[in-house]
Amino acid sequence: MASRGLRAISRARLADRPPMRLYSYVVRYDVGFAPNPFQGVCSLATCKQDIRERASVGDWIFGWSSALGGRESTLVYAMRVDEIVSYDEYWNDPRFDEKRPTMRGSRKQAFGDNIYHRSVRGEWIQQDSRHSLANGSPNPDHIARDTKSEQVLLGREFVYFGGDGPAAPDSLRTSFERDTVHAGRGYSVNFAPDQIEAAITWAQSLEPGMRGRPSHWPKRH
Repeated sequence: MASRGLRAISRARLADRPPMRLYSYVVRYDVGFAPNPFQGVCSLATCKQDIRERASVGDWIFGWSSALGGRESTLVYAMRVDEIVSYDEYWNDPRFDEKRPTMRGSRKQAFGDNIYHRSVRGEWIQQDSRHSLANGSPNPDHIARDTKSEQVLLGREFVYFGGDGPAAPDSLRTSFERDTVHAGRGYSVNFAPDQIEAAITWAQSLEPGMRGRPSHWPKRH
């Protein structure tokens, strides 16, 4: 009887879980910071606070280049969320030490996104980073926006193209571009199950990992 009861509880808990969602948005500044696709983990730790607050493990995030101004929108990255940690957990976890910014290091190191943790008094500490002021001091505007959600989204199943990504297949382009790219809203999430399945199937058909450089890095000569 006890084992049947546990199975019933497990089934009930699974039934209570929200269905998998797909979040789609335009990556306005693609510099390797949000998202940060380095060290084998794609992380979304700053900006897009509404997505970070609402996303769950198992959800997918798709980021697109802008199609405004007549340009074709292309895939910047797609990731499956497989872990969610708080800012303090992100900062204190040795797995993510290399995601801490080093402004005098390489460009990749300078755009590290592991920038927030709390002081012993509970105040936010912001490391010198992409979101700091020009002199390296904390930027209160970015602190206020970023910390509206303390969640950091992490994905080990991802593809990142930066500025070299493909356009969505014709079968997906209408729904993604109408609802996300051309509309100019913060993000879209209300996709039908068949649209979600088709988008994930397409993303998983692409060679995974880093496939290109951030589109807003200087061009190589």
